[in-house]
Amino acid sequence: MSRELPIGLTPPDWLVRNLRAQPAPVNWPAVVRAAIALSLPLAIGLAFDRPGYGALASMGALNGVISDTASAYRLRIPTIAIPQLFGAVGITLGALVFGHGWVAVAAVTGVALVSGMISTIGAVASVSGLLLLLTSVIGAGLPLPGEWWMAPLLMAGGGLLVLALALLAWPLRSGVPERAAVADTYRTVAELLEVGGSDGGTLAYDAGRHAVTQSLNQSYDIILAHRARHHGRSPELTRLLAQLNAITPVVEAAPAARLSGSPLPPEVPAAVRHLASAVETGYTGPIGLALPAPTTDTGRAVDHALRHAAEVVSNPDVDPRGIDDRLGRPAALSIRAARALRNVTLSAASWRYGLRLALCIGIAQALVSLIPVPRSYWVALTITFVLKPDFGSVFSRALLRALGTVAGLVIAAAVLAEVPRGWWDVPVLFMLAPLIPALTPRGYGYQTAAITPVILLLSDVLNRQGTALLLPRLGDSLMGCAIALIAGYLLWPESWHTRVGARLADAVQDTARYVEAAFGPDPVDPPARARMRRGLYRTLSAIRTEFQRALTEPPPTGRRAAAWWPLVVAVERIVDATTAARVRVAHGAPPPSATEAAQVARQLTELAEGLRQSETLYEVRTDLTGPEGSVLEPLRQEVAAARAIASPH
Repeated sequence: MSRELPIGLTPPDWLVRNLRAQPAPVNWPAVVRAAIALSLPLAIGLAFDRPGYGALASMGALNGVISDTASAYRLRIPTIAIPQLFGAVGITLGALVFGHGWVAVAAVTGVALVSGMISTIGAVASVSGLLLLLTSVIGAGLPLPGEWWMAPLLMAGGGLLVLALALLAWPLRSGVPERAAVADTYRTVAELLEVGGSDGGTLAYDAGRHAVTQSLNQSYDIILAHRARHHGRSPELTRLLAQLNAITPVVEAAPAARLSGSPLPPEVPAAVRHLASAVETGYTGPIGLALPAPTTDTGRAVDHALRHAAEVVSNPDVDPRGIDDRLGRPAALSIRAARALRNVTLSAASWRYGLRLALCIGIAQALVSLIPVPRSYWVALTITFVLKPDFGSVFSRALLRALGTVAGLVIAAAVLAEVPRGWWDVPVLFMLAPLIPALTPRGYGYQTAAITPVILLLSDVLNRQGTALLLPRLGDSLMGCAIALIAGYLLWPESWHTRVGARLADAVQDTARYVEAAFGPDPVDPPARARMRRGLYRTLSAIRTEFQRALTEPPPTGRRAAAWWPLVVAVERIVDATTAARVRVAHGAPPPSATEAAQVARQLTELAEGLRQSETLYEVRTDLTGPEGSVLEPLRQEVAAARAIASPH
């Protein structure tokens, strides 16, 4: 017989969400790379009687493993190589100020400011900023062997070893990850059509739509990032981009199929999966689609979109110069770099984050300068990992860091107490290293538990003190978590008092512009509408992620985010209803009048203004009347539902 915990002992929802492991498949190639890349340098160092050099190279390999997040081969080069460059700069700066007291405090604090600011640029810049600060803290806190240039050379070499292992199969599998990404997008669209055209529940459809958005985001990021360096001259990338663009009309038809109330024939999702197989294998021959004759506006829309996609998939010469790039070609790398630098320099948000990180690191460095703490770098290391708002909730990361450190120290205690130092470190590292890529997708606490024993083992090779430092490491971690929570979280109201509705209000306002663009007196062309719709769904995907992070915060932030969550889903349905109405008009349905479209856009604008005016949901009054049988009637119903959610009932 099952027994339930007493009410007073039931853990709060935000704590359960933090501790729950995220489901994720094991990336076996990354696991193998981590095992080889971290253990091989240490083995070479031991073979040449230079274990310290081997440990430094293995630390660099650890940085490479942390950076190894891309699937496509071309994208792995900047994703892994650029952070190693910043890591080499950081270890050099740290080593130059090692043992210089307050000069080291000022230098590491300045590095923290720069690290925090550049972390706001994007994913690669965020990891680069992390490694810049991480390695500078290690250099300033640990005596490193060899000349000043040896540490950056060895650490960069270890990171580049990870890159070399990641690129080994490129000659044999060139283009395979890119094609797999586009094919996966086709398959997620097939699943969405299957759910939308069946009796599946609303939650299942919302989950499918979110999966499509994430898959499209990932595929476009991969293809456009590669194409920016080829300037449209790569036929393979141009073909993949055309194939990705071709699935957009099918995605747009999915909401119309959902709202029509008539299930789609099973041949429709089967046809999309057939196209996915052709994309993945690179097949460019004739593709026969066994589709039934459409009988409705929605059916004609789906049929037309699928046949167009089949033509693009089967024809390798579609749009060879990228003229019909519906999302626009990215600017040159130099232009994007200059733009990112300008944005960071002028952004108040980047300055605020940089100052938060610099304040915490400065306090940590000053504290350990005044209080004798063995291996004081661990305090600043903890802050470096915890205080990354772009990686998730600071509060949650501090909690998980403490718990993960305890678990990691248990593993480290067993290793340092029972395993003799020397050659036995190599097989131990070979077994511990794969846990990092295997557990990282599960959650930050799991990643911390995997990284902690690896760092302790490598640092013990550099400065042997064995199990004597296990308890001090725990104290240092708790001290770092406390500094991050107080100086980097509680002192900054934006961290725990976020206006959760501000970004959602912007999305509602953008939806109003989308309605005007689709049905207004001067409707924009289909490519511009496609860009607007993709931008809307990308924004909503980011908002959904931000809200999910907020749900892991303790009250009141987590409770407020939970109250707003249904409105996030309601706004996604509003965008769906707008897209469905546009598809129906394009395939024979009577278009709405400009006055009717303007009225709906005004309703959305009023809703957006109401959301901006308060942190709590309150009633937003709008006029929801309109002609019966209009294509905009489902959209008005969704706006009414959003208004009801926004009212304090």
